[in-house]
Amino acid sequence: MTDRAICYIGVDVGLTASKAAAFDAEGREVGVVHARTPRTTTTAHRHDVDMRGLADTVVALLGRLAAELAAGGYVPAGIGVAAHGNGLYPVDADLRPVGPAIASSDSRARHLVDAIPADTARALAAETGSIPWAAQPAVLLRWLHDHEPEAYAATRWVLSCKDWVTSQLTGRPSADYSDASAFGMVALDTRRYTPTALELVGLPASDLDRFPPLRESGEVVAGLSARVAELTGLPEGLPVIAGCMDCVAATLGAGGREPGDMTIIVGTWAINGVVVPARVPAPGVTLSALMPDSRTMLAMEVAPTSAANLEWLASACAPHDQGGGVPAAELLREAAEVEPGAGGLLFLPFVNGAPEHPAASGTFLGVSGLHRRGHLTRAVIEGVAQYHRVQLERVLASGAAVADRPWRLAGGGARSEVWAQVFADVLGRPVRRQLTSELGARGVASLLPAALGHADVPWSISDSDDLCVRPGPARAAYVRQGQAFDRCLAGMWAAWSEVERYRSAEFEPVPGTVRPAAVGA
Repeated sequence: MTDRAICYIGVDVGLTASKAAAFDAEGREVGVVHARTPRTTTTAHRHDVDMRGLADTVVALLGRLAAELAAGGYVPAGIGVAAHGNGLYPVDADLRPVGPAIASSDSRARHLVDAIPADTARALAAETGSIPWAAQPAVLLRWLHDHEPEAYAATRWVLSCKDWVTSQLTGRPSADYSDASAFGMVALDTRRYTPTALELVGLPASDLDRFPPLRESGEVVAGLSARVAELTGLPEGLPVIAGCMDCVAATLGAGGREPGDMTIIVGTWAINGVVVPARVPAPGVTLSALMPDSRTMLAMEVAPTSAANLEWLASACAPHDQGGGVPAAELLREAAEVEPGAGGLLFLPFVNGAPEHPAASGTFLGVSGLHRRGHLTRAVIEGVAQYHRVQLERVLASGAAVADRPWRLAGGGARSEVWAQVFADVLGRPVRRQLTSELGARGVASLLPAALGHADVPWSISDSDDLCVRPGPARAAYVRQGQAFDRCLAGMWAAWSEVERYRSAEFEPVPGTVRPAAVGA
């Protein structure tokens, strides 16, 4: 058996799609399968996840991938899981869900964060590198305490998404430093859980016992259980590592490892992160996540404001009674035919909201009868790039040291030439496109060779100069657009708040009409 026959499996569970991919000893993708991530959105602010459905989806993906690998002559050596950080995946002592999970895009507990005094919020950021926000496990655990006390009492383990999946593969609860630090639960000076995030929302320090012991991302948790082995065809006992938060995994997959490396990931979430030394004081950013190299961490500004906006437009272009939509590639071809600036059309990319703007919604401004679908698409990709710029400006202002080399651009924005050029023009910086499709799966799988004692040399990435996109003639136009974008963004709060009241109000029926009966009445 040659080294080339060995492969490493990475699982990446996103909010909209889940992937399982395998990579050979040099990091080349040798198999990949996809599926939709099970999810139930109860309201605009409540984003629930079917935990059993999610675990079943991942097991089914691993079964499909195992069949592909066997047919190709590859032998899996181990598995690592990455998934969205934050949110709440509560289970009992037998690792059974106590109810639906709460996704990281959920904002039901925003009122709890709003009640935290500014000075105590800063204290959490100083200690952990992450500020309190609505989808942190501590905040959601308090919400569970207040609104679903039986579920709170039954919760033995507070897991992240990837820890839930790992528990279902191994039968063991686990946690890693990347997820836990991004929760605001790890003191950067001691590398231990801190009760500060719990105390900010009025929970007892004893609730720390609900969080599993911390592990390094590449530490083996256990072997694949007999049950999952039977369901997938993978060997029982196959090593499963603790894994890492998807932001960290995708950054690793794109090659962001050295201090000063800036990585921009254009996915469902906008991820704008720079690798910095892991020490206090941390840069003043929203999230800091410890990297597998314990000397470093990823200082980030993140929000669900990126490629999901283009996915929405693609589906919105389909007839109302049909699923699917127009392929994003077709929309991007049309956008390439439109001049920079989209004919004066602006788009604020909040179809999934934003943690820092609770009432925000996706918004076109300046629509006229001259605009066509290509203009809409151009405005969407420009608006996404402009909000990445807003977040990157926060990273630059945070005190994080950024190296003077091209920023890595990954995800949907990197795979499209027109979108990559928009990013370079909007940012006024050269960006180097990373064209690997499964960054999160690749990043977490890249931890396996060292974890298993096979190799400790990082996998290579595409750093050729022909993938570097530099600002072009449209730079000046995008500077002017950015100024208008920022002014419009600052002026939208009242309008968004009014829309939020409108869509959430219980309206009185118009006289002479009959209110429709409730479903199931």
